[in-house]
Amino acid sequence: MVDLKPTPHGHSALSAIPLDALEGTTTPPSRVPTPLRSTPKSLRPYVYALMAFKHGAHFQAKPSKLRAHRASLLAEKEGPFAPALLTLYAGIAVAFGAEGSAVVAVAIHDNTYLIDFSVQTIQLEDATGEDPIADYVVGELERYEHVNIAKFVGAGLPTELLKKAPKLCSRLWLDLDIVPISIVPELEGYEMSSKEKSFWNSKCVDEQADSMARKCIMHFGPSLAPLLQVGYRGIVEIDSGGRAHILSLDDFKRSCEAPTWDAMMHFVTSLKKAGTKIAFFSSTPQGGGVALMRHALVRLADLLGVDLTWYVPKPKPGVFRITKTMHNILQGVAEPGVSISAQEKQVLEDWIDDNAKRYWLSAGGPLRPVEEGGADVIMIDDPQMPGLIPLIKKITPHRPVLYRSHIQIRGDLAVMEGTPQADVWQFLWQNIKQADMFISHPIPSFVPSNVPSSTVAYLPATTDWLDGLNKPMNEWDQGYYGHIYNEQCHAIRMTQLKWPLKKYIIQVARFDPAKGIPDVIASYAEFRRLLTASNPSLAAPQLVICGNGSVDDPDGTLIFDQTMSSLETHFPSLVGSISVMRLAPNDQLLNTLLSAAHTVLQLSTREGFEVKVSEALHKGKPVIATRCGGIPLQLQHARNGFLVEPGDWRAVAGHLLELWTDDARYEAMSACARTSVSDEVGTVGNALAWFYLADRWANGTGVVPRERWVNDLAREEAGVPYREGENRLPRNFGRA
Repeated sequence: MVDLKPTPHGHSALSAIPLDALEGTTTPPSRVPTPLRSTPKSLRPYVYALMAFKHGAHFQAKPSKLRAHRASLLAEKEGPFAPALLTLYAGIAVAFGAEGSAVVAVAIHDNTYLIDFSVQTIQLEDATGEDPIADYVVGELERYEHVNIAKFVGAGLPTELLKKAPKLCSRLWLDLDIVPISIVPELEGYEMSSKEKSFWNSKCVDEQADSMARKCIMHFGPSLAPLLQVGYRGIVEIDSGGRAHILSLDDFKRSCEAPTWDAMMHFVTSLKKAGTKIAFFSSTPQGGGVALMRHALVRLADLLGVDLTWYVPKPKPGVFRITKTMHNILQGVAEPGVSISAQEKQVLEDWIDDNAKRYWLSAGGPLRPVEEGGADVIMIDDPQMPGLIPLIKKITPHRPVLYRSHIQIRGDLAVMEGTPQADVWQFLWQNIKQADMFISHPIPSFVPSNVPSSTVAYLPATTDWLDGLNKPMNEWDQGYYGHIYNEQCHAIRMTQLKWPLKKYIIQVARFDPAKGIPDVIASYAEFRRLLTASNPSLAAPQLVICGNGSVDDPDGTLIFDQTMSSLETHFPSLVGSISVMRLAPNDQLLNTLLSAAHTVLQLSTREGFEVKVSEALHKGKPVIATRCGGIPLQLQHARNGFLVEPGDWRAVAGHLLELWTDDARYEAMSACARTSVSDEVGTVGNALAWFYLADRWANGTGVVPRERWVNDLAREEAGVPYREGENRLPRNFGRA
């Protein structure tokens, strides 16, 4: 019997054994064994697999009994965040037979070596599920995780398997939180001979699985998230260059109501028939809400076959300090006396001009005229990029350009002569006024009065219910990310979480001067004082203040330092109860922290829309937030949370006390929160709006919105208007 244990070199021992040895012949290793000469090439992988594994091979690795025992005790004593899980990657390969069976190989890798594998034959025709391969692989990997105290981060599989097992990728992502990486072996450069002939089909199925695991690992960075890909001309290649197939169209369809989906598909059909090209331009590919929305939109557009491409400029040192200062000035949160100099304005203009001429206006670029292959409709995001608008209009005056403003603008100050807001706004407006539409968050005060009302449309910020930030995750995976959070806390001697032994209150936001972080700490301190006075025997929750950074947000380190200094100076007795962390990008980590929280805060003093409120509500978390920007549109006061005035930390403390001490009230609010989120703040609702706008402008009809919501216009145009009682954001605008 052949020894199937892995060799020290990371391949199965079988890989080094000539095939004639398996057949009991004397065929030289360099020749294909006689029984295979007449076998069709398409069936040879299956025959190899049968020859190699007619007895099957099961996973053999197991953790030490001591480690398993200690992990079990830790989980029981301290909760699921306590045990450390071993990070692993999987490779999957399948050889199909002619009579309804398949040989499935699964290779297990750590960061360096093959450590285990399994090869089994499964019957496809007798299976009861829709996708027997997916059922088998998901079941095997889940069992392996629990037996070996491990967590799979990624799984590689050959692209051809996507058609044979159509549900495998989305189930890996949604059921096990594994990023599936599809790989075309012939295109990876490692499977080609000197004559450019692929050896992939001559490999045994265990070797194929091992190859998939090794290549999968290369797509992940130090934070164990898929590497961000920005390609030629600044194209953002989402989902690891299109290799991470995490969702299907059916998954998106289930994430919304039927009218929203039907309305979106109306415009999808029209866009595809016309071959419309859509181009989005924004400043960064990662780090903020705009980037999250664009990733999700491009992902859905790709699945639908809509020609939509997202571009970002090549970053330049110093530029993002200028754009962030502009952002702060427009919001009214910059320090007194801060302004943008003429030299800084010129730096920004030169940066945009250089990127445009080098990457987007050159031959074949997206800003070339339509007849030269350029985009039909162009969308410009936020105050970093409007310098593109006059460049586009200069060469194609009639091509539609739509400007999307994602931030709060102090509209009152923007038109008041002599204010820093007026100076910055005038600099931006000279470019923005050439756009065909001005699309704002649905708060009228965010639109300066010199913007013609006929061009103004309203569109909320959105999130994706199935991405790493929002998808439901099981306790095993939450434990993995919770442990990562505590490890990062330990590295800088920050307070660690003790959930579920100690529950916690959380605010998830960037470390930004407008996010009200001082009010978060003050409200928590007052809540602790009230709790001690009213119910001293009741244990208090912890407080978490955390968020990601972004390349266009240089204030993060400064605000973090100010937060820690204030905490240690004014609230030293609470330092052991408060965890403050700037986190590397990891969507599932933030998802875990938000999902396990008791109550969510969003105490911004200035705000755009802040879709984190809807994300928390979607998870059934009561939210206490300020009456800023678009927050009042998402939150129903005293039903799914509480609204307070900006800076009123005493009111926040009172509501925290109520939610902490009144279980019945908490549960009622939690139940309401889960059902109170509209499709308008999801990816399908966002796609509906943008596809409608692109279709109308591309076909020459155009849109004269006159301060209406884009979703309303789109639903009416598609013949699917909102019904009475349908869940949607209120049209009576919240106040800034």
